[in-house]
Amino acid sequence: MKEYIIGREYEKHVLGSLLTSAKSEFVAVCGRRRVGKTFLIREYFEDVMLFQTAGLASGSTRQQIKSFYEDMLEYGLQRPAEPPRDWIDIFTLLRQLIKQSDNERKVILLDELPWMDTPRSGFISALEHFWNTWASSRRDVVLIVCGSATSWMMDKLINSHGGLHNRLTQRIFLEPFTLCETEQFLKWKGFMLSRYDIATCYMVMGGIPFYLDMLDVKLSIAQNIEQLVFRRNGPLHNEFANLYAALFRNSTDYIRVVETLGHHREGLTRSEVIRLSGLVSGSGLTTVLRNLEACGFIRQRHHYKASRADAVIYQLTDFFSLFHLHFIAPGKVSDWMSLLGRGEYHAWAGLTFELLAWHHLPQMKKALGISGIKTEAYAWRCDDGQKGAQIDLVIERADQTVNICEMKFASAPYAITAAYEQNLRQKLAAFQEHADRRLSLQLTLVTAFGLASGTHSSIVTNEVTLDDLFLP
Repeated sequence: MKEYIIGREYEKHVLGSLLTSAKSEFVAVCGRRRVGKTFLIREYFEDVMLFQTAGLASGSTRQQIKSFYEDMLEYGLQRPAEPPRDWIDIFTLLRQLIKQSDNERKVILLDELPWMDTPRSGFISALEHFWNTWASSRRDVVLIVCGSATSWMMDKLINSHGGLHNRLTQRIFLEPFTLCETEQFLKWKGFMLSRYDIATCYMVMGGIPFYLDMLDVKLSIAQNIEQLVFRRNGPLHNEFANLYAALFRNSTDYIRVVETLGHHREGLTRSEVIRLSGLVSGSGLTTVLRNLEACGFIRQRHHYKASRADAVIYQLTDFFSLFHLHFIAPGKVSDWMSLLGRGEYHAWAGLTFELLAWHHLPQMKKALGISGIKTEAYAWRCDDGQKGAQIDLVIERADQTVNICEMKFASAPYAITAAYEQNLRQKLAAFQEHADRRLSLQLTLVTAFGLASGTHSSIVTNEVTLDDLFLP
C-alpha cells in the first residue's frame, strides 16, 4: 500500500479496515466522474491486489466477457479447456482465480461496473449468484466495485430490491478535494501559488483531481483556464456534455435540471424546477434529483423559518457546471484573459465565493471556534418583500447564537462603505424581527483578505478569511 495519498483520510480508514476484517467484504465506491475513485483503490491496494478489470464503454456483451476473461488470464488464471460463454462462466472462473491465490485477503476490483451490465446479458444475476452463494460464505474475499454511472450504482446496488438487497458491507461516496487538499495536490505538482489563485482555480474546476492534474505548472492559473476550458480543442471545452452522459443513462433530463438550476443560482423549489424545466412531476424526476444529489452536483438547502412549501430548495453546487453554464454555454465568451477584472467576472466570482464558503462549513466552524457545537445551516429571505432582507448563510447554533454570514470576494482587504453598513443593519433588523427573540446575532464577514480598517467595520462581530477556508 502506498502511504502517500493526498487527503481521503476517512476513505483510507475504511479501506484499511477491509484488510483486517474477519469476513468477506462487498464494497461499492461511487462518486462523480473524474473524482479519483479508481486511483484511490489502485494506489491503496497496489501491493495486495489479486485481480482488477474494468468495463468497456459501449462494449457489447461479448466484448465485455472477452475483456474480463483476458484480464483474468493476465493475472494468472489457469486457462480452461473452453473459453467462457456467458457471465456465469466468467464468475465461475473468478472463483478459480481466487482459489489459486495464497493471499490472506483476496482483493478484487471491478471498475466501471455499470458498463458490464449490457441489456439482457444476465450480468446482475451472475454477480448475485457469485456473491450470495459463494463469496459471502468465505472470510477472505474483498470485492470492490466502482462506477461513475451513479444512477446504475444507486438502482442496481445501493438501493437494490433484488438479489443484491442489503448485500453491500461498505459504501464509499468519494467527494472532491477540499481547498486544503487542493493546495497539497498543487504543491505536489510543483506549483507555488497564492491561496487567492488556488481559490479562483477551485471556483472554476472544483476539487476534481483529474481536472487539477491537467494544470500546466509553466502557465498561470488564468492561462491554464484559457487553454483547458476556452480553447475549442481544449481538453475541458466539451466536458460538460461528456460528464453527464458518462454518469447517467438517458442524461437529457439530468442536463435539463442542471441547466435550469444553473440559471437560478439562488435555488428552486421542486415545483419551480418542474415549471421552468418542462419536466413532469413523478418518480422519474425524484430519481433525477436524488442521483444528482448523490453525485454532489446539487444539494437541498432549507430556508430559515420558511413555509413548508418553500422550505426545501434545490441548488446547483458543481463548480465546473456552473462555470460552463455561465461562460461557455452561451457562446459569447472565447477569451478568459480579457474577462479578468470586468464586471461579468466580478459578478461570477462573488456568487461563486458564496458557494465556496458553503462547501467549507466545517472549516468556517473551526475558524469561529464552534466545531464542537451542534449547528444547522440555512439560507434566509424576508417573506414580506423588504428590500435587502436576504441572507445567503445562516448558522444557527445550539448555544442560542446565530451567525449571519456575508461573503465578499476581493483581491484586497474589504472596505465596508456607509451604504453597505446600512444594508447590513437592515438585514440584521429584518432577521431579528422574524427569528426567535431568545437568539443572539453575530454578523460574520467571510472575505479573501479580511476587513479594511474603517469606521463602518465595527458592525462586524467576527471574520473568516480565505486562509481559514484552507484549514484541514
